[in-house]
Amino acid sequence: MSDGTVIVIGGAEDKIRDRVILNRFVSLAGGTDATIVVISTASSLGTLAAEKYSGIFTGLGVRRIRPLHATTRAEANDPAFLRQVRGATGIFLTGGNQLRLSSTIGGTKLAELILERHQEGAVVAGTSAGASAMSSHMIAFGASGGTPKHRMAAMAAGLGLLPSVIVDQHFQQRNRYGRLLSVIAQNPSLLGLGIDEDTAGVVGPDGILEVIGRGSITIVDGASADTDAWDVRGHKPLMISGVTLHSLPSGYRFDLRHRTRVAAPKLTAIRGGEAAAST
Repeated sequence: MSDGTVIVIGGAEDKIRDRVILNRFVSLAGGTDATIVVISTASSLGTLAAEKYSGIFTGLGVRRIRPLHATTRAEANDPAFLRQVRGATGIFLTGGNQLRLSSTIGGTKLAELILERHQEGAVVAGTSAGASAMSSHMIAFGASGGTPKHRMAAMAAGLGLLPSVIVDQHFQQRNRYGRLLSVIAQNPSLLGLGIDEDTAGVVGPDGILEVIGRGSITIVDGASADTDAWDVRGHKPLMISGVTLHSLPSGYRFDLRHRTRVAAPKLTAIRGGEAAAST
């Protein structure tokens, strides 16, 4: 069985109207036959966050939903918690504080089981903090602004479902362009994904990312760039030159492994975040 799909959501996804992103997650998880686990560890709202999404997924026709709020590493290693994740066809990580999420479940049996279920074909989605935690390298926290600066972001280890990228969320709304540039200047082997609110990247087993939702995903590729990040001190601006930049709205696709946009004849973005099509 091939790996499942990963969905990284920029936060503030539509939960009331068309619910394009949440509908896609439910569909990939099996629709009305899905078994969905909602992990709300990142949220300061505790079980309320899990209950909120459980209600949404119930409204989308899912009958088997398991809210899970691990607050300690002991709970994240508890066999009772793990039993709820076994057999899940969809795993959803809520927003909140990504450092709370990674420091609570990173390196635990729960984190291992999430990866295992993904490798067995389950879809794993994360919104806001949950999206940031999907990558191996994660922005733990940082400053806003359009100018890249030294020490603009603190890094931590994520869960590792998307090992080749680094995800930043609420991208346009919170002006995080500078900090993503600064991170890529210091880590040019990674591909930066800046995801707007109510926007998601759906990454299939083939490493192809499809953009859905109302906004765009900004992709920053620093593989061929030059920078003085290694020589800058304090919080001063840093130089980065020769970055390859892609801004992709709904319907467009990008090959994360080869760092290229997937072109198609007469490619057009389609209303509602459905797949791009050629006419």
